[in-house]
Amino acid sequence: MSEATAPPIALPAADAGQRNMSLLIQLRWIAVGGQLATIEVVNGLMGIKLPLAPLLGAIIVLIAINLASLARLRGGHSVANRELTAVLLFDVAALGWQLHHSGGLTNPFASLFLLQVVMGAILLTPRSSWAVVAGAIVAMVALRIDPTPLVLPQPYAADPLALYLKGSLVCFLLIAVLLVAFVTRMSRNLRERDAALATASQRAAEEDHIVRMGLLASGAAHELGTPLSTLSVLIGDWRAAPRLAEDRELQEDLADMDAAVGRCKSIVSGILMSAGEARGIAPQLTTARRFVTDIVDDWRAGRLPGTLDFSDRIGPDVDIVSDPALRQVIDNVIDNAAEVSPDWIGLTALRDGEMLVIEIADRGPGFDPEMLETIGQPYRSTKGRPGGGLGLFLLVNVVRKLGGLVSADNRDAGGAVVRITLPIAAIARGEGRRG
Repeated sequence: MSEATAPPIALPAADAGQRNMSLLIQLRWIAVGGQLATIEVVNGLMGIKLPLAPLLGAIIVLIAINLASLARLRGGHSVANRELTAVLLFDVAALGWQLHHSGGLTNPFASLFLLQVVMGAILLTPRSSWAVVAGAIVAMVALRIDPTPLVLPQPYAADPLALYLKGSLVCFLLIAVLLVAFVTRMSRNLRERDAALATASQRAAEEDHIVRMGLLASGAAHELGTPLSTLSVLIGDWRAAPRLAEDRELQEDLADMDAAVGRCKSIVSGILMSAGEARGIAPQLTTARRFVTDIVDDWRAGRLPGTLDFSDRIGPDVDIVSDPALRQVIDNVIDNAAEVSPDWIGLTALRDGEMLVIEIADRGPGFDPEMLETIGQPYRSTKGRPGGGLGLFLLVNVVRKLGGLVSADNRDAGGAVVRITLPIAAIARGEGRRG
């Protein structure tokens, strides 16, 4: 079986160990095909008699090892350093066994040990790499102990050195081609692994940043709770005072103040609930349409009336669990859009298969190209003020926790659009759908 006919293996993008094992499996398939072809050429065409039983036995064992490795990879098991070390040492032993029965060190293909040594140096830890080197040295020494000589017929018996040199040339070409092909792919796997580790490290740093921000917000919410409660009591007393009850204009102002204080208290409660400090509060059950509609209605009532244009294209509704953190970050995006486009903001909610998509558009100056490339990084903002960019940073991380994506782009008609894509399965509470 050749590399072209090796069964495909579906591997996770970030598991370099699995992909490197896959490459070793493919290399072994090539070895099996090359050994069968060599046996046919040497034994059949050149007339050099070979001990077929031990040579074909080693090939059968190689095939069995490959099939077992393929089954393990398809099971999704991770591949550790010790497994790669074991298979490379087995390849060294198999090559030594075949060379022992085909001339020993006089066989020009003895240089193939270098292939296993180089593979080990790239794939394994330093200690394991030296173990492969030691295994190759032991195999080379063992080849000096009573190897099976090759009986060369005429005309090869007259000039065995010429035959050895031709075989060495073929061996060199084989090693060179395989090293370039496989080492290049292995290096790419290692680079992708390093990139995945860097991404994980970046996400860990961002999550630590979020934790610190949450602690700061929670502390501020605790501190604001008492003065807000005091203001609420004072406003209630003023509204009930006989001397102020007759002043209708003042009563309207006091009502607006009471509503504003109530909204502040609601925001503080939301922060504490998001921080996990509000006890005994059950998650709010709602639907996708009602969740988005409530955001729109509350924003219209408390911000700029007549500014937010809502387009409902959700279609069949679905029951979901309302996430306060998700609602808050969507509010932040709408607020950001209002800062650069106070006359018009467009919010569109739609279904795209099993995804809920929320688009927030504005008619502002749009995003700089650099901002579009680094969307969601903290303190990356076009507003030019300290602390800017946290709104999109929080949005990206909250949506990512739910398995969704956030993207941003500039509109052809001017302005920008932020697109939030959420898997419905991550926020749904059941299978029930509503029309």
